Amino acid sequence: MALQARIGGAGLLAVMIIFGSMAAFAQQGGSADTDWPTEKCNRYRKAYDQSIARLGKKGLGLDFLASHDAFLASNCQARADVCARSKEELELANRLVVMAMNAGMASTFLPFNCRS
Repeated sequence: MALQARIGGAGLLAVMIIFGSMAAFAQQGGSADTDWPTEKCNRYRKAYDQSIARLGKKGLGLDFLASHDAFLASNCQARADVCARSKEELELANRLVVMAMNAGMASTFLPFNCRS
């Protein structure tokens, strides 16, 4: 009850939904025929597609989307060069980081990096 008092009923519900969806995502296994880098990219792509379906693309800049699309097109092998700047980009990036960690991927896999 103390947790609910601190973050409120709606906040607690949101936390429960997010963690529930992440747990379900993490339990999904990959194909035995797929190498690990490809499997990680498949899991990440699925997380990205699910997140975009839920959050939409409003507030995501053209540079962010183009850099992210290039990362996916390279089978997630391109240099990390996706820079989240807007509130919506940061929200998506944070969501993807948590989903990737729960799916067993290392943080070095992720494409997020702001060089300037």
